[in-house]
Amino acid sequence: MQAEIIAVGTEILLGQITNTNSTHIAQGLAELGIDSYYQTVVGDNPKRLATVIEIAAQRNDLVILAGGLGPTKDDLTKQTLAQYLNVPLVEDAAAMRVITNRFEQTGKVMTANNRLQALYPQGATPLTNHNGLAVGAFYQSPDSADFLLLPGPPREMTMMFDTEAKPKLQAAYGQQSQIYSRVLRFFGIGESQLVTELQAMIDEQGSVTIAPYAKTNEVTLRISAQADTQAAAKAALDHVETQIKAKVGPYFYGYGDDNSLAKVVINAMIKAKLSITAAESLTAGEFQSTIGGVPGVSAIFPGGFVTYANAAKHQLVNVPQATIDQDGVVSEATAIAMADGARAQLGTDAALSFTGVAGPDALEDQPAGTVWIGLAYRDQPTIGKLYHFAGDRQKIRERSVLVGLDLLRHALMADHQL
Repeated sequence: MQAEIIAVGTEILLGQITNTNSTHIAQGLAELGIDSYYQTVVGDNPKRLATVIEIAAQRNDLVILAGGLGPTKDDLTKQTLAQYLNVPLVEDAAAMRVITNRFEQTGKVMTANNRLQALYPQGATPLTNHNGLAVGAFYQSPDSADFLLLPGPPREMTMMFDTEAKPKLQAAYGQQSQIYSRVLRFFGIGESQLVTELQAMIDEQGSVTIAPYAKTNEVTLRISAQADTQAAAKAALDHVETQIKAKVGPYFYGYGDDNSLAKVVINAMIKAKLSITAAESLTAGEFQSTIGGVPGVSAIFPGGFVTYANAAKHQLVNVPQATIDQDGVVSEATAIAMADGARAQLGTDAALSFTGVAGPDALEDQPAGTVWIGLAYRDQPTIGKLYHFAGDRQKIRERSVLVGLDLLRHALMADHQL
């Protein structure tokens, strides 16, 4: 079973409004197991609308048109479809009563064009508009594609599609096999490298498809399976996920569209009851601000330090002045001393430190983007790692925070806490 969604409206083509209708309809079709391989946007032009209707009808079992059912002269969807189907438009008496009652209640004069909102193609099943006046319709053809007419305003369309159309689609076509998806999130690996590692699996495209997406500072994979039951889909997705992790497992950190590295790491620490602090130089408190956005972090985060000046590093987290004089601020020794000092000051299980050059100028003969991150974790030796990040000051800071979180993630994994 295959459907195409056609959004009708010149305002969509001009970018004046966002086409949220097609998104909502596509999600609903997926729930019903109806495939949707095409989405089209067409303006309020009867000739072009007739063309896209004909094309869509030739390559799909169901064509859904959203928009153009109103009373104005550019609302021509139902008229154009009726011409294509070679049927007249007929009036839905119930919808007409709602329209006339609305005008009577408001005391306004109803113009003749408002009657257009109660019309639908003969032979179709009218669909009630619970949030507006324009009636929708579901037309089942014995020798062509079926058609679903929906209003354009999202509040009207959403209600009609969910309460009126979806039950009729399911009754007409039955429950098709559905597409189930799972989003895997990766940090520390670029999209090109991830795709290279998984190329054979991506090319195979068997019962489970793999689609990579580059995000800001990370990569996601959406793996999808079409199956009759959720249990069957889960088994297929589990099998492919295991194969993916065998190749790129160290970079995998979590699931879902709305997840983040900070959420995963901090929630793991909350669960394990492990406390965290930080001493930040070039990030200027951005790490602490980031973890502060995770609900429940107060249980494990007593506070931290922003140690921009050399004196602050010495006074707040006890970095020896001799370390700064001998090794410099942008150094492994200073990063380690900052992490150790912060952890000792607050008695936490872990501490991260950030020191380096955010730019635009160099510091201590080190170019912008040079960053040392220190990690003191429980009874493990404190480490300091060197990175070279590209971009402006803010990008360097954001990347530093994420890499620090990733260092902490790997420490939790080694400690069997994640």
